[in-house]
Amino acid sequence: MKKVVVAGATGLVGFAALKQFAARAECEVIGLSRRQPHETHGATCLPLDLTDAAACRQVVGGLTGVTHLVYAALFEMPGLVAGWQAQQQIATNDQMLRNLLEPLLAASPDLRHVTLLQGTKAYGVHVRPMKVPAREGRSELRSQANFYWAQEDYLRARLADSDCGWTVLRPVLIVGEAIGGAMNLIPALGVHAALARETGRVLPYPGGADRVGQAVDADLLAEAIAWAGEAAAARNEVFNVTNGDVFVWRNVWPAIAEAVGMEAGEPAPFSLRTWLEPAGQAAWDGVRTRFGLVSPGLSAFVGQSMEYADYQMRHGHDEHGAPSIVSTIKLQQAGFHAVMDTEAMFRKWFEVFQRKRLLPSPG
Repeated sequence: MKKVVVAGATGLVGFAALKQFAARAECEVIGLSRRQPHETHGATCLPLDLTDAAACRQVVGGLTGVTHLVYAALFEMPGLVAGWQAQQQIATNDQMLRNLLEPLLAASPDLRHVTLLQGTKAYGVHVRPMKVPAREGRSELRSQANFYWAQEDYLRARLADSDCGWTVLRPVLIVGEAIGGAMNLIPALGVHAALARETGRVLPYPGGADRVGQAVDADLLAEAIAWAGEAAAARNEVFNVTNGDVFVWRNVWPAIAEAVGMEAGEPAPFSLRTWLEPAGQAAWDGVRTRFGLVSPGLSAFVGQSMEYADYQMRHGHDEHGAPSIVSTIKLQQAGFHAVMDTEAMFRKWFEVFQRKRLLPSPG
């Protein structure tokens, strides 16, 4: 039997991991998050603010017999992109991991594995053109202030003399199911399409100049997390994780438009953050009422994901961006081989949101 704690259970990664482990008969799953997940999938979910050290000692100190920790919690500052280099963000994320892991190790001394999530900011994607392909151990930008390094260095040192192993996973753009997250594009693009559809059936491409990039399906990433917790080849290693292909937003836009019941139109630059203005929020409330949706108001539904969508689709940029490509050779050689077509991924998640009445049906 495994007893798995998932920190950040309402986020893209945490929710997918919660679902992945809860579906396994041999797993007892405990989710930790400030908000209650919109679905628990049979897991026990406990409210916890990881910035509160005293609360962590009280709640986590009672979690005995834990064998695996999936640390997918994340603190993002208002403004999102600007906060990625802020010292406050670095210090807060560093302390959150410590607040959780210290009482957990005391309560569950037989903890076997910790999975820590990072991303392509480890390669400086937010501050410079990336080396292509970016490789683990060869392309990191350690000179750039980043909470990844604070968390990773602490984890390596803290578990150095223990029987508990660790794995760092570096996914690229993650697409999946989360409500109110900082970086989930399905609610953001879905709202954009629903509001644009009020005036027509054509969905113009809102982004800027192209950049070749990669994505990863949240469920595929959860599979990688489960694999990492058991595979000897994953112990104390760092891996990039992707779907296995590359994409350009403008080229997958027709698949996205079809998934929301519209036709892809010509490029028409538009900042999705504009929808967060009062008129956009009122329009979304009207859509929710007309279609009988169960999704919340706009801000609660999309979080900071409108700004993240603008960043990902390079709104306001007129020149082609440097490619953002990582190598997954190390992961494949270690034994994880799952892949997914990125267009199919977008179609999958729009269908999930529509089926659950979080977004309007495409009809």
